[in-house]
Amino acid sequence: MMSLKINSPLVSVDWLFSNLENEHLIILDATIPKVTSKEEGIGEKHQIKNAIFFDIQAVFSDKNAPFPNTILSPKEFEEKAQELGINNNSCIVVYDDLGMYSSPRVWWLFQLMGFKNIAVLNDGFPEWKKKEYPIEKPFSHQPKRGNFRVDYQPQKVKFTEDVLKEIENDKFLIADARSKGRFYATEPEPRKGLKGGHIPNSISFPITEIIVDGKLKSAKDLKEIFKEKNPKNKDFIFSCGSGITAAVLALGAEIAGFKNHAVYDGSWTEWASTENLPIEK
Repeated sequence: MMSLKINSPLVSVDWLFSNLENEHLIILDATIPKVTSKEEGIGEKHQIKNAIFFDIQAVFSDKNAPFPNTILSPKEFEEKAQELGINNNSCIVVYDDLGMYSSPRVWWLFQLMGFKNIAVLNDGFPEWKKKEYPIEKPFSHQPKRGNFRVDYQPQKVKFTEDVLKEIENDKFLIADARSKGRFYATEPEPRKGLKGGHIPNSISFPITEIIVDGKLKSAKDLKEIFKEKNPKNKDFIFSCGSGITAAVLALGAEIAGFKNHAVYDGSWTEWASTENLPIEK
């Protein structure tokens, strides 16, 4: 069977259902709890049939790093992806239980590692359940080791020293995915003791501006929104609380046709925790 090819960073639940039995398809459940949510998990966990849990926090983040959700080294990522049974000719669809929250982070991680045949499930698990497509209780997979190889793309990620350098550089536009309240420090950060405010010269671009009911807005709307935010077509640097929702903006930018974008991996948690960095409110 020929490998399944994805031409867009987004696929519908109908597309996924029609390709569910394809031998090259790998479905990743990238659900993590929302950092701003006070609710505990409600009810029993289910997943899309054949899904494999992609553990962003415990497996695909550097556990020795001082800040949450720090990217793995390319070598470690390759190793962990192979353990999930991912091959070079795999076709990956990633989703999360909230519709559109943590799944774009996984899409972005694979872009960073040079793998293109991956898409986010638009509207995620809520839409899948609504259509009554097949679900199951999670179980432990023991997949055959894959032959996935990393082709690292360093231009897709920024670190604190890069962002500090780019603040004054007119070629870049730093866009912050957190709420306006957090951006302007009129509401507290969800992480206890973290200072409020934003990176100087950055703009507020909450993900709520591009998502409706857990679904990304249309490509046409995204083009207009991103053009309005970035009329001079600068290179985007996306930031957020800890690198998760910045990837939602990266996904939106990709669909809107803005190809030059990077995610600030440490994001606000690292910026606000680092001594002597400039902060605006």
